[in-house]
Amino acid sequence: MVAQRELTEAEVDRVFHALATSTRRDILRRTIENEQSVSTLAAEYEMSFAAVQKHVAVLEAANLIVKRAEGRERLVRANPEMIARAKALLARYEELWRSRIARLDDLLAAPAPSTDSTTSTTKNTEHTEHEQGD
Repeated sequence: MVAQRELTEAEVDRVFHALATSTRRDILRRTIENEQSVSTLAAEYEMSFAAVQKHVAVLEAANLIVKRAEGRERLVRANPEMIARAKALLARYEELWRSRIARLDDLLAAPAPSTDSTTSTTKNTEHTEHEQGD
């Protein structure tokens, strides 16, 4: 098994940009299930073939899909390696937030400091300062 390298900032930007549109997420989902031609993909959407090609190009630029020629057709399939790298990034974000929430839970579960000790400390400090001023 090859170790996955972390995504660069540019790769993260391209991946999140590519996944920001429901059509591109759907294209990615469909190409995970099986390789499809751009023509077959385009037939499923109420938009021009050229518009679908542009969506495919964005996904390809993010390396989320791989396109190859077979005769006159362009076949598209999901790139599981990049999907796994994006998933690993999201898992790191999830762990960060779970850690922060756990710390917040611990803080909220801790008993509140007693106001009596704070009040008596304040009174003692005031009394001592008053005595020193005399």
